[in-house]
Amino acid sequence: MIGKLTGRVDYVADDHALIETAGVGYVVHCSPRTLASLPPAGEVTALYTEMLVREDLLQLFGFATVAEREWHRLLISVQGVGAKVSLAILGALGPEGVGRAIALGDSASVKTAPGVGPKLAMRIVNELKDKAPAVMALGARGAQLAEVIDASDTVTELRPVNGRRPSAKPSPSAAAQADALSALANLGYAPGEAASAVAEAAGADPEASEQALIKAALKSLARAV
Repeated sequence: MIGKLTGRVDYVADDHALIETAGVGYVVHCSPRTLASLPPAGEVTALYTEMLVREDLLQLFGFATVAEREWHRLLISVQGVGAKVSLAILGALGPEGVGRAIALGDSASVKTAPGVGPKLAMRIVNELKDKAPAVMALGARGAQLAEVIDASDTVTELRPVNGRRPSAKPSPSAAAQADALSALANLGYAPGEAASAVAEAAGADPEASEQALIKAALKSLARAV
């Protein structure tokens, strides 16, 4: 099983990229958001990967972060969600957006992805809500990796998507959200209710610190009692 691929970008197409490593070119299918984060042809990139193996098909999927790959694994575990729909959801919302939508039970946001109807969006939210905290906690690891990348001498120019310039790195607030989740768990709150409260607080203030998130989440949890 190929878990991570590092190599030179040969080209980037609408739904995949060709990554060459050790003289072999790998076709890697990615979300539009991840494709947009790749460097220009000829430069080196690294993607976490997941392989789909069937009797009539062999496909490799690429993800900018571990959290994105874990959300993909969870999404395709839901009946009616294939790899194409999963990538559409991740492309529309991003890993953090998916976590926030599912933790809040926000099926309307999930429904904005191409190919996702209201019934499927509701099924995704209902089936994955209890699993959201564990994947959201991966944000801390991703944010630490982002700091290492920021400290390097290599700067990659990202191509715009829908008029915006996306980033392959997780938001710095991801670590704050993960730490806030951990703090609430230590206070005895259930993972599901803690994730929902933190997601609500992060949605109101995406740049909030860990302490601000905890304070806002505790207020939200108190209102729910």
